[in-house]
Amino acid sequence: MPRAEAHASAILREYHEAETELIGKAVVLTDGTAGTVEELYLDEAHGLRLSIAGHPGKWPVATIKLAQK
Repeated sequence: MPRAEAHASAILREYHEAETELIGKAVVLTDGTAGTVEELYLDEAHGLRLSIAGHPGKWPVATIKLAQK
C-alpha cells in the first residue's frame, strides 16, 4: 500500500473511532456550551469538529472539557 493511502486509511480509522466514542454522548465545552454530540466533521482547515443538538455551529473537538463515559 502506498504511503499516502496508508495515511488516509489511518485518518479514516481514527475518525470512525472518534465517531463511536462521541456521537450520542453528552459533552460540556470550554465555553460552557453543553449538549449531546450529533455529528462529527472532518474539516480540512480546522481538523475534527462537532455539532451539538440544539446549538447552531460546529466546535473543534479540542474544546471538550467534559464528556460522558
